Amino acid sequence: MRTPPALRAAALAATVTVLLPLTACSDSGDGAADTDRTRNSPHAANAADTAVPADLTSQKLEWKPCPAPSAAEGGGTAPTPLPGGTAWECSSIKVPLDYAKPDGDTIELALVRAKAINQSKRIGSLIFNFGGPGSSGVATLPEFGTTYDKLRTRYDLVSFDPRGVGRSEGVKCENDKQLDARFESDLTPDDAAEVQAYANEQKKYVAACKKNSGDELPYVGTPNAARDMNLMHQVLGDEKLHYLGFSYGTELGGVYAHLFPKSVGRMVLDAVVDPTEDTEESSLGQAQGFQLALDNFTKDCVNRGAACKLPGSTGKEVELWIADLLQRLEKKPIPGLGTRQLTQSQAITGIAAALYSRENWPLLEEGLDEADGGNGALLLAFADSLNGRSDDGRYDNSTAANTAINCVDTKQRFSVDETKAKLPAFRKASPIFGDYLAWGLMACTGWPVRGAWDTPDVSAPGAPPILVIGNTGDPATPYKGAKAMVDALGKGVGVEVTYEGQGHGAYNTGNACVQKAVGDYLLDGKVPAAGTVCRLETDGSDK
Repeated sequence: MRTPPALRAAALAATVTVLLPLTACSDSGDGAADTDRTRNSPHAANAADTAVPADLTSQKLEWKPCPAPSAAEGGGTAPTPLPGGTAWECSSIKVPLDYAKPDGDTIELALVRAKAINQSKRIGSLIFNFGGPGSSGVATLPEFGTTYDKLRTRYDLVSFDPRGVGRSEGVKCENDKQLDARFESDLTPDDAAEVQAYANEQKKYVAACKKNSGDELPYVGTPNAARDMNLMHQVLGDEKLHYLGFSYGTELGGVYAHLFPKSVGRMVLDAVVDPTEDTEESSLGQAQGFQLALDNFTKDCVNRGAACKLPGSTGKEVELWIADLLQRLEKKPIPGLGTRQLTQSQAITGIAAALYSRENWPLLEEGLDEADGGNGALLLAFADSLNGRSDDGRYDNSTAANTAINCVDTKQRFSVDETKAKLPAFRKASPIFGDYLAWGLMACTGWPVRGAWDTPDVSAPGAPPILVIGNTGDPATPYKGAKAMVDALGKGVGVEVTYEGQGHGAYNTGNACVQKAVGDYLLDGKVPAAGTVCRLETDGSDK
């Protein structure tokens, strides 16, 4: 079986809610929280302007050759030098654990960088966040290789493991064996017994998170990550923050702009999370977004006629065939990788993972065809990529970090009965992904820390222009989120660029129009005209 190309990069760019069904944490449904921790929780404190001690703002970073990524970052080998010999260097920065007590305990955040090609025209550092939340920037940035070479002409490329992620005090919940069992379990329960089993599994998961990382959980939220970036750009020697955020990274960027509008330099938000939507609205939007992506995939398959391996003369017929395949897998899993089987839940996860990129469509078609013939290896490989499982059976900590960050951010908690009441709307939005995302609403029920907001405040009066890029075919962060972000940032701040394409995000598709708009803005300060539109070429290529 061929390993799908670029799966890890696509998975690490995943957005907020798609992982929630896989990391859902449930209790009795009353949403009770540990009030002692909540009372002192920093995400509720208005600590944006709290003075950080001079020994932190003046710290000197010691850069060394990067080691191989840790297990929590996904494992693998140390990054190789870029063409021309530029090495990837790693370091760490100390930040306050609690910004409401900046003189108190500190934690260390892992950093990676590649120095600018043209040092004489260097602008500063360009800080990346690849989303999740829960993605290791230290592991991900080098994997993109030369993708950002144009930006590296004048910027040091820098990324980091946000607090709670990877080597930055990574949150721990369940072990590898427990996660294997979790991801194989039924994430779309159909009857009372299955619902009870689901609730029990979630209760067990949240207990593991509390046991293994309980002291850290109050401090991993997005506002603290934004405060970390504010300290980071100062320690890197930059007067302002220059930033490129993807997916959840757009929410982090918006929160930063709200907290520190005068410290925003040049900021690009790509694959935009809608800041006006709460957990339910966001999950429903994703159901619609993944359904749109699936519709585009099935229509493309049908348009290729006999070359398409999947049965059906219309897109709807292909979708009904996929639904039937999933029903068969619920009744009887099939062989997957090694001794592991492909279950219905893993198949849904695998389909979702493949839809993150148009480039994966041929492999998705192949995987579905092979699964119909009793071979689930390819779909399971896609699922593993999104779940953070390496070939040796070890998981990174993206699942645990995703839950922990989301749950300290969002206030919403759902009971079993409340979730059941949402099912019709989700099924209408997507017959394939509706149940999967609806049950994910319970992700934060019973979490031991109360959430900070229903929706984040990203209003940024006084900030300079921020480039906001929306992809009309984005499954994970639907296109309307870009317009919502522009409006929420405020008049004169958000500048929208539309990419009429497929997949999650725009810049990393290689579309020449998008990359020129971003490059002109980041490198030369040229703000594109609001409403600029870039298009996928009719032959399916990005030019």
